[in-house]
Amino acid sequence: MAPRPELAGTDASKAQENQVMSDRAMNNSKGEAVPVGNQLELLPAYSTIALAAEPAPEFDPWSLPELQNTGVKWSELDAKGKILRVTKGFGKFILLLVLLYFFVCALDVLSSGFQLVGGKAAGDIFKEGSVLANPLAGVMIGLLVTVMVQSSSTSSSIIVSMVSSSILSVRHGIPIMMGANIGTSVTNTVVALMQAGDRNQFRRAFAGATIHDFFNWLSVAVLLPIEVATHYLYHLTNVIMNSFQLESGEDAPQLLKVITDPLTKLIIQLDKSVISAIATGDEEAKNKSLVLTWCETKTEVDPMNVTIPAWENCTSPDLCWRDGNLTWTIRNISTTEYIKKCNHIFVDSGLSETAVGLILLAFSLLCLCVCLILIVKLLNSVLQGQVANIIKKTFNTDFPYPFAWVTGYMAMLVGAFMTFVVQSSSVFTSAITPLVGIGVISIDRAYPLTLGSNIGTTTTAILAAMASPGNKLKASLQIALCHFFFNVSGILLWYPIPYTRIPIHLSKVLGNITAKYRWFAIFYLFIAFLVVPVGVFGLSVAGWEYLVGVGVPILVIFFAVIIINYLQKKRPEKLPEKLRNWDYLPLWMRSLDPWDDMVVSTGATCEKYCCKCCKRRGGEQMASVAPGKAMEVHENPVSLADEKNAFSKTPQATEMNLSTTPL
Repeated sequence: MAPRPELAGTDASKAQENQVMSDRAMNNSKGEAVPVGNQLELLPAYSTIALAAEPAPEFDPWSLPELQNTGVKWSELDAKGKILRVTKGFGKFILLLVLLYFFVCALDVLSSGFQLVGGKAAGDIFKEGSVLANPLAGVMIGLLVTVMVQSSSTSSSIIVSMVSSSILSVRHGIPIMMGANIGTSVTNTVVALMQAGDRNQFRRAFAGATIHDFFNWLSVAVLLPIEVATHYLYHLTNVIMNSFQLESGEDAPQLLKVITDPLTKLIIQLDKSVISAIATGDEEAKNKSLVLTWCETKTEVDPMNVTIPAWENCTSPDLCWRDGNLTWTIRNISTTEYIKKCNHIFVDSGLSETAVGLILLAFSLLCLCVCLILIVKLLNSVLQGQVANIIKKTFNTDFPYPFAWVTGYMAMLVGAFMTFVVQSSSVFTSAITPLVGIGVISIDRAYPLTLGSNIGTTTTAILAAMASPGNKLKASLQIALCHFFFNVSGILLWYPIPYTRIPIHLSKVLGNITAKYRWFAIFYLFIAFLVVPVGVFGLSVAGWEYLVGVGVPILVIFFAVIIINYLQKKRPEKLPEKLRNWDYLPLWMRSLDPWDDMVVSTGATCEKYCCKCCKRRGGEQMASVAPGKAMEVHENPVSLADEKNAFSKTPQATEMNLSTTPL
């Protein structure tokens, strides 16, 4: 039977092709002849259909990385190996505690350095009573002062002193307290910069740090107008204060200070009462040094006869008399006996306060960098395998249904308790920032921990206020309660309903931007904690007309851009055709790429002119490498593109890349 037309000649052509392939041969690496047919049988088969049909899974930069144990399993170790592993694990744990100790001490020294550099200036800022009556100016003053002294407790104590001295009313102190709440979040944001070496770690760490910033900024933006209009915080705390008969209590427990003070007091000791004295109008305090010289003194008050310029200056008419042309009175004169000098390293240095502060800032920042780098490396070494899974499950797993909603509130309690123990929200949030960066704690779990930390730092202030003298107890405790209820109000706004957890989304957006453009992190710190506060404060001092004239147009443009961006993504048909994208704007107004190119080119210029010797040595070393060796280095263009963009690839992009890659 004759074959079908479409198959005619197939056998003949196939036989002819096999004959041709068998006649041809190629040489292998040893110079031997190998038939092409045999060689083709060794080659792998490629299928572009399968690659296009099953694209690579989409990469989620916010998913927690798997910290796998690449070492030998425990069951495969002998007795000596098990003992050695336990010893190493115990040694790493001790080393981690030591690094955390130095990390906390470095934060304390950093705060002291900031107080030496800007403490007296902060006191002068607080002294401007007329400016503090402006709520916006008060918020910015509280923010700036807390950033300058790196301690919300210091700024809070200044507010309490001013309220107790009747220089500042409780109502005017509430906005300043709100600003101090924002300023305290700068510390962990600075700590996040230390993880900029790894792009994904930096993304998570910076988002985990700035989630505190966004919560505080949003809370102030909503609650400050409400407080100005209704004074609800003042009235609420006033009712509480009038309902209880409170007496002076014990000092707040100094759990962490007992551990860190032996080291930090060898480095520096400050007389923090000087800043409060300047803020309350004591002109003599300006001539006093913040660097504490005498740690043990004894003050005695004795009545003494002193001369006065006129009879009106008498202590009382019964205690005044005249002796010739002189008028005498009896006054209590305090004499101070200096008993013991301090033993920190700057006690007799002869350096100015600014010089000591700059030295401490440089030293503490260096110590922070070293400790944080070592802590991250040590955690990456320890948190592997089963240990990592246990810790990640402990922090990130929700309670079983129907109690899953309780998990976040339990995390708040943990954050509040830990902050109460260490007595500093900055220390606690700075400690969890590297854990967020390496992927042990998720962003969603770091959020309630941070909110609990805000509550914890206010409870410490309440206990400290209860230790105040009787004449200062009500004012100091009322300010502390205002701080407490402000944070509770913020939590009620931005946590119970999942849809309102806006700080999480904003921090992730900022984390993505800073992962792609790492210089943007410095820009954010500069704008959020310096330019905006100083600008708003300056406009507030100039007058409401200037503040409204400049601020309102900026806010209108800001919110208009946010609304248009939302509509472009969700409802583009609601917008005019021109506003459905930003292509009509210049590139520098709608993209950070031109700014990134400028930063990179500036860095390259500095490297060119500042590191000529290093580059010359590097060029000599590169020239000594054989050309053949240099050609053996290959880079994956897909990986480079991922590293540059730092965003997840869509399935369409993946399919396009695979289909266009030569096989």
